[in-house]
Amino acid sequence: MPTAAPFDRALVATRRRRALARHADGGGFLRDAAADDVAERLTAVKRDFARALDLGSGGRVAAVLRARGVPEVVRADVLAAEPAGGGPDVVLDEEALPFAAASFDLVVATLTLQAVNDLPGALIQIRRALKPDGLFLAALLGGDTLTELRTALIAAEAELTGGAAARVAPFASLQDLAALLQRAGFALPVADVDRLTVRYDSLFSLVRDLAEAGATSPLADRPRTPLRRAVLLRAAAIYAERFADPDGRVRATLDIVSLSGWAPHESQPKPLKPGSATHRLADVLKGGG
Repeated sequence: MPTAAPFDRALVATRRRRALARHADGGGFLRDAAADDVAERLTAVKRDFARALDLGSGGRVAAVLRARGVPEVVRADVLAAEPAGGGPDVVLDEEALPFAAASFDLVVATLTLQAVNDLPGALIQIRRALKPDGLFLAALLGGDTLTELRTALIAAEAELTGGAAARVAPFASLQDLAALLQRAGFALPVADVDRLTVRYDSLFSLVRDLAEAGATSPLADRPRTPLRRAVLLRAAAIYAERFADPDGRVRATLDIVSLSGWAPHESQPKPLKPGSATHRLADVLKGGG
């Protein structure tokens, strides 16, 4: 039976520490892309931020915010230290934020919330940590991320053993994440997705990259025994058969879902109340004909 909490939070932190201790890339190209996206999105926001929280970016977002001129940036992460020296200002679990209400006017979370067990609760805590009219920006893996790997592993294991276990974590859809923003009480919520296609020599190259980045499955009810070699070889063959380009390299889908929302404030635009329209829709349509 699956456990109540789908993700092993201690394992998430342990794997990330190990990835950094090995001086591995740690998913660096994705985190750099997410930080660049934050910088681009902030250029469209015509206001200053006095105190910001960088939640889980490994310092990449903090650098972006300081370059923008934010006077105080708090770095928070599950990691107590990093090989290059320094580390976060606050060590925390994203499911239990230690900040008082209205502590920040900007919170940015990049590629960390997809492995949170209580995402609705985490979003509510983030919204509470924002000052009124404070901005929340996030990027997380979602949608069809690693769908090719999931398909190949399930097909191979089912073919050779008669059953298949969950070996790739599920990812929330764009629609579900947009709904969670509203549920958490954010005003003016926006959600969109960018699809990246990364190419590898084989399934084994992809799995090696995921392991080096500490990004293999964090499922709490994951199988505790590794796949048999025969199953892995068959999975690699299925991957190549179904998801290879003409040059033989295989594709891996990464859907990066971007979220934004504001802590409610009376100055923000509000939807019209029912019955307050000054023109009838039928009249507008007639005028356009």
